[in-house]
Amino acid sequence: MSKNILWGIVLLVLGFAACTCSTEQAIQKVLGSSAETPVFLGVKALSSKEIEFTFSKPIEVSSINFDPPLEIQSISGGTSALVNLKELMRGGERIVADLLVEDELGNTLGVLIPFRSRNDRIPGLIITELRTEYANPKAEFVELKTLSPGNLGAIRLFTAGTGMAEPVFEFPPTEVKAGEYLVLHLRTLDPTSENETGDNLALSPGTEALPDARDFWVPEALKRLRKTDVVILLDQDDTVLDGVLLSENPDNTWAKEDLSQAADILAGQKAWLPATGGGRSLSPRDAVSTKGVTATRTLCRDEAAKDTNSAADWYITATSQASPGKPNSDKRYEPK
Repeated sequence: MSKNILWGIVLLVLGFAACTCSTEQAIQKVLGSSAETPVFLGVKALSSKEIEFTFSKPIEVSSINFDPPLEIQSISGGTSALVNLKELMRGGERIVADLLVEDELGNTLGVLIPFRSRNDRIPGLIITELRTEYANPKAEFVELKTLSPGNLGAIRLFTAGTGMAEPVFEFPPTEVKAGEYLVLHLRTLDPTSENETGDNLALSPGTEALPDARDFWVPEALKRLRKTDVVILLDQDDTVLDGVLLSENPDNTWAKEDLSQAADILAGQKAWLPATGGGRSLSPRDAVSTKGVTATRTLCRDEAAKDTNSAADWYITATSQASPGKPNSDKRYEPK
């Protein structure tokens, strides 16, 4: 490029900058749309053999690799690049994609992104017990019960108190039978604790890990569940599998936006219903009361009763009757 042309571009940029448009907009007007690099928008496993990568503009895939390795059948370009595989992915497996794409003007973009393979065998699940309080070595937990056989891979658990941007835990591929108890321990106090994804349910030696229940462990020892909180279990399509609304006080409004948003998710999918009926939004008045909950007095679902998706399904168990990994005690806490 000659000096005269270069100075011409500089003067044009300065001219655009002097008007109401930004310097970046001015440069793009001079250089044209070639300055606009494709933007990666997301990845999703559409099926056990199809993966979709979405971009802000049409692209062609220059190269792509997966870890663990996957054999590719075909790749199509466009704003949604579709990768077809020669063999089935394992349901709910964590995979890392490393791809390089290019648009029609030669702009390139490298993407390194993890995702979960498609799991079409989600079991029926309900939340059956929660501990919100910590007293070493008794950690907070969320207990689940399987209602049907299936695979847990890619199921995500959120607690609104930690924020809804990222799940507290994403389950690895695990085959389960109907009637199993699963305990998600929300702290890892023993470094030898392991997720029990296979047939050996006595694998983990962690506190309150039972040899006949399946245990999972959230890394580190942080507070992840509170007396006022919203617990949500989601599948890959953001469908609520189950959820629980908790509040220490029957306030009219939620103190934090994350709590309000999580309550709206449950209300929108009718996964939790108002205490007085009707279609209004959920407030702390509709939640299970956690007043009286301690490390040894947990929140328990009445397993003998029909699920009504409301606070009526829940009670506080009596002192020392917490039962992670086992049927809930029917002994109830009676405030004095």
